[in-house]
Amino acid sequence: MTVRVVLADDQPLVRTALQMVITDAPDLEVAGEAGTGAEAVELARDLDPDVVVMDIRMPGMDGIEATRQIAAGPSSAHVVVLTTFDDDDHVYGALRAGAAGFLVKDMALDDILAAIRVVAAGDGLIAPSVTRRLIEEFAGRPAPAPEPPTLDGVTEREHEVLTLVGRGLSNSEIAAELVISVATVKSYVSRLLTKLDARDRVQLVIIAYETGLVAPPR
Repeated sequence: MTVRVVLADDQPLVRTALQMVITDAPDLEVAGEAGTGAEAVELARDLDPDVVVMDIRMPGMDGIEATRQIAAGPSSAHVVVLTTFDDDDHVYGALRAGAAGFLVKDMALDDILAAIRVVAAGDGLIAPSVTRRLIEEFAGRPAPAPEPPTLDGVTEREHEVLTLVGRGLSNSEIAAELVISVATVKSYVSRLLTKLDARDRVQLVIIAYETGLVAPPR
């Protein structure tokens, strides 16, 4: 299947560069381009792409609010945020808004394509080291939700899996840590998503930090 991507960035040169590399990939295509957050929300609704690559800083509606509206809307698109390390103050807000992962603007092009495929498959972008750094640094920041998450109904083994997800481990790494199969890990992750009403793996990471299973680094 071809992964359909919407590019949202107010810099035409950035969109052009991403459009060129995506077009060269046989399993990816650019379904549309947006220069503002509002346009990205509209395209996500009208085109229902698989992935929206979202810049944070855009005129008018920023990428965080656009991500929130897409995540809450009818589109099944996964949003992956395009960021630079100098605007990381916004990263935690993007996570809470429903972003499924992050791309960094100076990443290698092959890594960007791989990231789009990972997010399109429904996995939060946790494994790459750059995303671990973002998650670890910002998921522990205090940003109290109206109703703090609870772990009612989560089994002891599911606690263990959630803790390892919160630490940024992939399914195969969790399987090795707990000496179980990857298929079993996937089953546990699926149950956690259902029990905790989480949209994707990234939200499980947030819950792991907010409930104290994983402590932010000091």
